[in-house]
Amino acid sequence: MIPTSYPTPEEMARLTARMLLEIGAVNFNTDEPYTLASGLPSPSYIDCRKLISFPRIRSTLMDFLTVTVMRNAGFEAFDNIAGGETAGIPFAALVAERMALPMTYVRKKPKGYGKNARIEGAMSEGERVLLVEDLTTDGGSKLSFVDAIRDTGATCAHTAVIFYYDIFPETVKTLGDHGVTLHHLCTWWDVLAEARAQEAFSAETLAEVERFLNDPRKWQDENKK
Repeated sequence: MIPTSYPTPEEMARLTARMLLEIGAVNFNTDEPYTLASGLPSPSYIDCRKLISFPRIRSTLMDFLTVTVMRNAGFEAFDNIAGGETAGIPFAALVAERMALPMTYVRKKPKGYGKNARIEGAMSEGERVLLVEDLTTDGGSKLSFVDAIRDTGATCAHTAVIFYYDIFPETVKTLGDHGVTLHHLCTWWDVLAEARAQEAFSAETLAEVERFLNDPRKWQDENKK
């Protein structure tokens, strides 16, 4: 069912951050930093995949994501909802259900047998496709999914995520240069503000996380092993 309530973007951001903190999806460790997929250190780590195990929070956030996309892109802007393998698949299915649209998913690479397809499900030439993912950091990983969608003859000009890092200035430009608009619910800045409001971590930890968020490249250079 399509949601009919429309909280402000600011309230949705605050509540999303609160929910991520509540289920333990937010991880801050300044003493023993996490290693990101890039191999670089980070004092913060977000695990949006945990959301699928919390039905009330999952449902609320999918309502938020659906109304955000419809408000920003249009109520009849899409014909197909695609999830990126693997984290985007459940969220794409939930958004597609709310919008009463077909759902597909995009493989990271061709499966290597059969039709060697990257698109699973039915996607047709000319369809307007929304790419749904759990999060984005610098936007780079989205481009491969977008290209796979466009290779079918469909269009993909929008991607929607629950969480956007909002600490790498090139992200929006990277996507924009590729003809893609980003829609999101919350960022590290929203999480930091809510963590402070809840006193969820020590003041020292939050201060160090803020230092990282203000200049992640410098922080990573200082904390490389």
